[in-house]
Amino acid sequence: MIPKVELHCHLEGSIAPALARELAARNGLDLPSGLFGADGHYVWRDFWSFLAAYDRVCTVLRTPRDFGDVIYSYLAGVAAEGAVYVEMFCSPERPAALGISYAAWLEALAEGIDRAHREFGIVGRIIIICIRHLGPERALAMAEAMVAEPHPYVVGFGMGGDEAKFTPADFAPAYRLAHDKGYGCTVHAGEVVGPESVWAAIDCLPVTRIGHGVRSADDTALMAELARRGTVLEVCPGSNVALGLYPDRASHPLHRLIAAGVPVTLNSDDPPFFHTTLGNEYDKADLDDAALRHIARTAVDASFADEATKQRLLKEIGS
Repeated sequence: MIPKVELHCHLEGSIAPALARELAARNGLDLPSGLFGADGHYVWRDFWSFLAAYDRVCTVLRTPRDFGDVIYSYLAGVAAEGAVYVEMFCSPERPAALGISYAAWLEALAEGIDRAHREFGIVGRIIIICIRHLGPERALAMAEAMVAEPHPYVVGFGMGGDEAKFTPADFAPAYRLAHDKGYGCTVHAGEVVGPESVWAAIDCLPVTRIGHGVRSADDTALMAELARRGTVLEVCPGSNVALGLYPDRASHPLHRLIAAGVPVTLNSDDPPFFHTTLGNEYDKADLDDAALRHIARTAVDASFADEATKQRLLKEIGS
């Protein structure tokens, strides 16, 4: 089994249906019947109903322990598929809305990460993400809170949310602060919006990675620039196909990006919603073992882990 590395997965988006039911029962909550299909999977039809289902699942989270159990559950599951390192996108917005302090939330996540490491040997780390459509002021406040209360497991800063709202330049102050304090930086771009959103991100923000970035394949000059800079794309084919960006995996630009010399990684994004897993993404990439090991090594190099952890992981993956 090829050791695998994941750089793009959302904490709340990793909640499997069984765990959602377990957390709902623990917290005395009723989940809407329409959330699950006859097969037990989450039900949604299009991008907006996906977001609605995602938000309904998030309502099961009530306590710091819940968040810790989510990250532990994900790390445990993906370790069984050969994952050795995962960076999880975690937004402080939801716990803050529940009245959970940043410190208490982080402590619970760290406990989940430590438990998974003890039991399965997998290494988990956290990327704090701001939400684009909530605006640049919220993003800056989040970056300020992150640097004011540093934690060894918080290794990066990123941004999710609606790509069509605001511009990357609007978020430059938040990103500059994170970058100047030594945090790795990534940003969602080139998923729903075209290559212009990737150009804006790499021109205005100190990012070494782009979340998704698949629309870069629509612009040969952009692919050449990403290859020249060594900017790494966190590619999530299963997510892109499920959300209708491409009709099937054969149409997905993963192979075109690789052929253009763009560094890519494979990731699951919100796996139970898209009926995928990290292992599934590796299995369905239509690449040989050497190419998949190269992708895993690329992910380690692009990760925001400390150098000692990177070197250990690279030895584990092999050539």
